[in-house]
Amino acid sequence: MPAETHTFYEVMRAQGTSRRSFLKFCSLTAAALGLEPFYAARIAEAMETKPRIPVLWMHGLECTCCSESFIRSGHPLAKDVILKMISLDYDDTLMASAGYQAEAILDEIPKKYPGQYILAVEGNPPLNEDGMFCIVGGRPFVNKLKEVASNAMAVIAWGACASWGCVQSARPNPTAATPIDKVITDKPIIKVPGCPPIAEVMTGVITYVVTFGRLPELDARGRPLMFYGQRIHDKCYRRPHFDAGQFVEAWDDQGAREGYCLYKMGCRGPTTYNACSTTRWNGGVSFPIQAGHGCIGCSEEYFWDNGPFYQRLSPIAAGFGVEATADEVGGAVAAVAGAGVVAHAAGSIVKHVYGKKRSGTNARSGPDEGDRP
Repeated sequence: MPAETHTFYEVMRAQGTSRRSFLKFCSLTAAALGLEPFYAARIAEAMETKPRIPVLWMHGLECTCCSESFIRSGHPLAKDVILKMISLDYDDTLMASAGYQAEAILDEIPKKYPGQYILAVEGNPPLNEDGMFCIVGGRPFVNKLKEVASNAMAVIAWGACASWGCVQSARPNPTAATPIDKVITDKPIIKVPGCPPIAEVMTGVITYVVTFGRLPELDARGRPLMFYGQRIHDKCYRRPHFDAGQFVEAWDDQGAREGYCLYKMGCRGPTTYNACSTTRWNGGVSFPIQAGHGCIGCSEEYFWDNGPFYQRLSPIAAGFGVEATADEVGGAVAAVAGAGVVAHAAGSIVKHVYGKKRSGTNARSGPDEGDRP
């Protein structure tokens, strides 16, 4: 089905989707993107009038975990994104074509739709030995990446591999595996980091670009603010325990059983920007911290080389507004609690003595004006 002659809505109608179901889809999509309800109408208009955008999805050094995550999206479903919203013309993991037939697409689309297609990249190119550590279709991946990117409207860097280099670039990095923004320097790049990214974050980014015809607002690192605008720590359900100085000190201790904060066990939530604590995984069921494992910071640069995953972080900002470590948070809470006990005890003694005095006075002559409230 040629991308230039069929809109998203036309494809849905051809498959028997009713107008009511279509509008419901638009409403759910707006909600999934965190947009106000009135944006559902704009999404519907875009889906009715804009042709499907061609997408070329290339794979470099990677483990395919980003693709595995993507196909499990629930809002919207990956099948709706692939079969209706975009024209996925090339993906050497999902496509039916193979061999010369598949490779010909990488030449055809950039020439036929210059400046109108999206290049999605999973994995990264190794630069040593002239790129010979990653050969795709008989040619170094880095060469093909540069060629296909030259006419693209925008580039999406899927996962930590494409965004930061990930474990392929871990020290000593003998292949010189490199983030794609070090190779593609003349195109806008949307970084969607994570190992892998959350499925709904991936489909949400594509939906936004298709709907509004522009890139979402990005942070200073090139990540969509709609999904990477807050730290996992900010919305973590264990955050109150952090603020109260209640931490898991050892795996399976009483604190772990009661759901205390995992910061002391190496959790990177306070320094990691992602939507895990809000969007979560597997259709919103859970995320690592909820399962009892600290965040490893997989959406941040150099997470693979930033020390052992179960080693406590350096000092960070505490929850109640001052720079403090977890020990200082706990110490402050303990001090406040101790002061409260002392104050309560002192108050009880004063009340007891004053009460006895009043009882003696009342027995002799009854209350005077000074004893009245």
